[in-house]
Amino acid sequence: MTISFGGLATGLDTSSLIEQLMKAERQPVTRLEKDKNYFKARLTALTKFESKLESFLSKIDKLDSATELQAKKATLSSETFFSATAESTALPGSYQVEVVGLAQVQKSVTLGVADKTAPSFGMGTLTLTVGANDPMDITIDADNNSLEGMMAAINEADAGVNAAIINDGSGTPYRLVLTGTDIATGFSLDSSALTGGDPGYAPPALTTTQTAQQAHIRVDGIDIYSDSNTLTEAIPGVSLDLDKAEEGTVTNLTVKVDDDAVKNLIKSFVSGYNDVVSYVTSQSKTEGSEAGILSGDSGLNSIKRRLQNLLTTPIAGGITSLSQLGLETQKDGTLKIDDEALTEAIQDDLAGVTTLLAGDGSEEGIATRFKSYLDDITDDIDGFHAGRKESIESNIKRIDKSIVSMELRLEKREKTLFDQFNSLELLMSSMNATSSFLTSQLKSLENLWSKN
Repeated sequence: MTISFGGLATGLDTSSLIEQLMKAERQPVTRLEKDKNYFKARLTALTKFESKLESFLSKIDKLDSATELQAKKATLSSETFFSATAESTALPGSYQVEVVGLAQVQKSVTLGVADKTAPSFGMGTLTLTVGANDPMDITIDADNNSLEGMMAAINEADAGVNAAIINDGSGTPYRLVLTGTDIATGFSLDSSALTGGDPGYAPPALTTTQTAQQAHIRVDGIDIYSDSNTLTEAIPGVSLDLDKAEEGTVTNLTVKVDDDAVKNLIKSFVSGYNDVVSYVTSQSKTEGSEAGILSGDSGLNSIKRRLQNLLTTPIAGGITSLSQLGLETQKDGTLKIDDEALTEAIQDDLAGVTTLLAGDGSEEGIATRFKSYLDDITDDIDGFHAGRKESIESNIKRIDKSIVSMELRLEKREKTLFDQFNSLELLMSSMNATSSFLTSQLKSLENLWSKN
């Protein structure tokens, strides 16, 4: 710890002097810190630009897919009985659909007993028959001749039936419920082999509350059956999810091109493109504003030019450019969509729109070219941001190392200055003491002489 005498002998404000001297000597460090902040600001701006490129890439992921551009939608005259989803492979047209019956499993229930844990049933075997399978014997003995024991035994048999106990709130509330695991597969339970037991706990007999059956629909008068309430092959390319059955009631289903879905994909592309171009433009100095931290960056401007070239490079086919879809370039480089022209192009020549954007196998589409280029420049290893990031972080590490070295030197320099000023204070203090002594001696001599 450096001890300062604070100008007691010299009258100098040594702390202030040293502070001013050190401030001057810290100028190189200040410049390095300013450079470091500059590099960090550039890295932040480049990271933001990278996120915009990645966002743009995500927005055109589906635009280079012919499947996504051939999107279809299904509309219903009523949504009471089923919902419908159309895949791109669905054929446009109209269909008459009647839901005759829903697919369901068998459910059966026993009479109630007062105590579900009481070992009061007879003992022997329960014979469970499921569908066309061989009957299965389930042993009921002193360990499981309660309602809960039977439930566990049936479930452990894993024969295609699930057992559960419900409470119906009556005087004998506990009832065994059996539910089939397979639609349209019936089952039966024979308890006649059970003997003994309390009178109030007769061998369980089942009453069927819901029969097993397949789903049954009619499409344009054709009967179609399914083991599931979701049918994927009744109408090619359309999935039907059945909700309610009412024989005799027909629902009209229409499949057509989903113009809005295709338009939204193109609008998303325009949004992503405009975001990237606007960001590059914002970094350049314009009248009445200051340039961004990336102003003049050749890489940034090169990316912008490349995107503009990809935008205007025509492809072979009936629709050769984006301008035919109603996309127009504005003065600031961004795109504007003529919604009416876009709708017309989609409705008149969806195949041409698809070829323009996704290609036709022999030539890449515009969206495919964009995707390929963006994949390259956003690569985590060889991409634009990755290269700049590595360079900037290397510069920041170099600056940090220089700052640490300078701080150590400045710390030593400050200690040296304190030591020098302290030595000066000690010397002046000693000289002041000597001066005081001599002055005192001279005063004594004067007094002596004056007496003589």
